[in-house]
Amino acid sequence: MSQNFRLPDILEIARSEGKVTVDGLAERFGVTVQTIRRDLAELADAGRLERVHGGAVLPSGVSNIGYEDRRGLNEAAKAAMARACARHIPESASVFLNIGTSTEAVARALLHHRNLLVITNNMNVANILVANRDCEIIVAGGALRRSDGGLVGALTTRAIEQFKFDFAVIGCSALDGEGDLLDFDIQEVGVSQTIIRQARKTCLVSDASKFQRSAPARIASLSEIDSFFTDRPLPGDLAQRCAEWGTHVEICGEAAP
Repeated sequence: MSQNFRLPDILEIARSEGKVTVDGLAERFGVTVQTIRRDLAELADAGRLERVHGGAVLPSGVSNIGYEDRRGLNEAAKAAMARACARHIPESASVFLNIGTSTEAVARALLHHRNLLVITNNMNVANILVANRDCEIIVAGGALRRSDGGLVGALTTRAIEQFKFDFAVIGCSALDGEGDLLDFDIQEVGVSQTIIRQARKTCLVSDASKFQRSAPARIASLSEIDSFFTDRPLPGDLAQRCAEWGTHVEICGEAAP
């Protein structure tokens, strides 16, 4: 990271306020918004902040970033990954889409698929797919988590166990160097593990920012995933491990070869 004098101050503001905005920082430091965007990009590249629409937030550790802020993270990458994932899902298939902004992007990419059966524990996914008249939607009931429209808990798990679907499309909050998928909510982890068990094939949609984050609860290993859609080459020896596990990895968007 450069010796730019603003960067420590920007980090301190982010720690005290939880989030920084481009416009607010530009006014505070008396510089252009373009200058602040470069500062935030440098901090994000160093793993010190995560970019969101209009600003940046601190990387998460034991609690997740707010849902609306996550919606603004890496939107172009999520859209590219979603399109690639949707291409792997044929028409006339049964699909489970779980909680997350990446799976919501996949729902949007499936709007023109025909004769789909979609099961979901994500109210946002259900609302997106209402626009596809060729899609039957089943919502797996449970306790509603108002922060993100997710349904979790024992009722959700029991509902999912009634199905055997062709594809599951899942996300995660973090990915570690050993290839483990991680999350923050223990109840959601249990639901995700059930989704994987009930799927004939499982697709993970997760952008490269997840490699810079940590979360306390383990969902599964990439060895249990059939296809992994991401936006950047995998760090370390994970690509080799995925090849050994038989996990197909597709790099989507600008970073694709």
